[in-house]
Amino acid sequence: MEVDEIKKIRMDKRDALKAIGVNPYGGRFLGTEAVAAVLAGFAEEKPALMAGRVMALRDHGKVFFGDLMDRTGRIQLFFKEAVLGAQWAAFKLLDIGDIIGVEGKLFTTKMGQQSLRVEKLTVLSKSMATLPEKWHGLKDIDIRYRQRYIDLIANDEVREVFLKRSRIVSLIRNFLDTRGFIEVETPMLQTQAGGARGKPFQSKHNAYDMDVFLRIAPELYLKRLLVGGLERVYEINRNFRNEGVSTRHNPEFTMIELYQAYGDMQDMMDITETLISGLAKEITGDYKVQYQGHTIDFTAPWKRVSFAGLVKEKFDIDPDDSAEKMLEKVKIKRPGNYKLERFTKSAIMKIVEEVLDEDATMDPVFFTDYFTFLCPLAKTDPANPYLSKRFEFFIAGMEVGNAYSELNDPTEQRERLLEDLQDDTETGLRNIDEDFVRALEYGMPPAGGLGIGIDRLVMLLTNSACIRDVILFPLMKPLE
Repeated sequence: MEVDEIKKIRMDKRDALKAIGVNPYGGRFLGTEAVAAVLAGFAEEKPALMAGRVMALRDHGKVFFGDLMDRTGRIQLFFKEAVLGAQWAAFKLLDIGDIIGVEGKLFTTKMGQQSLRVEKLTVLSKSMATLPEKWHGLKDIDIRYRQRYIDLIANDEVREVFLKRSRIVSLIRNFLDTRGFIEVETPMLQTQAGGARGKPFQSKHNAYDMDVFLRIAPELYLKRLLVGGLERVYEINRNFRNEGVSTRHNPEFTMIELYQAYGDMQDMMDITETLISGLAKEITGDYKVQYQGHTIDFTAPWKRVSFAGLVKEKFDIDPDDSAEKMLEKVKIKRPGNYKLERFTKSAIMKIVEEVLDEDATMDPVFFTDYFTFLCPLAKTDPANPYLSKRFEFFIAGMEVGNAYSELNDPTEQRERLLEDLQDDTETGLRNIDEDFVRALEYGMPPAGGLGIGIDRLVMLLTNSACIRDVILFPLMKPLE
């Protein structure tokens, strides 16, 4: 049967409901229990009131069975004309996908199935569209991402992923709130693209007749709050980068950034281990988590590896080498015709990091001792000005987070930002945020700062292979 024909039949049923005085789009229906709670407290002949979506209808002659689904689970429904009486006419106009309210008493069938004998039926929303063919366990990736509402109906495991995502974010908030951090919001629409490297999305504000950017990162605004005396702050929100799409990248993604006055990189390392290992235990029940056929051990303490030491070992590169010398050493260890858009140290280090990714481990690892030119917002190591007080942490080969001992010297900060602009291989749209430097001149306390990618963290804790699997509505290329 063609889709248009099926829709016409459903529209006729909708009109038939109206004809018998039933509103096919219901109204207020309160006092319901979740399906899981009803099943947990199941007792013979116990009254129950529930609402959800009809997921199956089975004709057994004089009676019908159906399945009702809400966000917590499913329960079998039992419909009998003698019980429903005048409501039987409305029941006969139901379809799979309709949303209903039901009231009745619990009982166990001869087959041992816990069920609800429906005594009162309320139609709450008549479904005009049919679920896709083979919707039980919908597998079509394109449909799943473009029409997430169908995906959530069809796949219990998908709903579970997003319920876990919500739980993860709640646990992060609770972790920080109990440690004296306050949640804040900073601008997503900014007059300058800053706070991190990356190509921004650019737009125009008509009333002010000025260029604006969707933020790359909230860092510079959060540090202004440290200057203002908010000593422990965090933000969970979106960042935007006008770059490629992959299993690990989406142009719009969720980050948490937090800043702690009078702390440093080591404090951020402690927070990272405690927070994420605790999340793993809370969400999965164990510190050892299965991910894509591998086991990740989140047990603290995590391994520490010197980035500078690794680069020296693999390529014989020193942090004070010139860009020319770095490229020569890369070609010796990894011969090839490297075509760089801009010949800078940062461009060469991207090649180095890609090679290092090949040896990535599954278990969490902190990489420390990053080259200073890669970290314009971090303090330098007092023992070696070519290295910064920064770490990145990787899990299952993915970069999940990044932290600094934050630079709070305004003079050095301005110089470092100027150097970074000259070394910028990402975009020509960034400028120095002079107001941020001015804020530092009023005095920012020494601080540690940490950023964690929420989407990638959720991937790891829900065994999801692709970042789109943990974003409800990922950006998709138009069909036409």
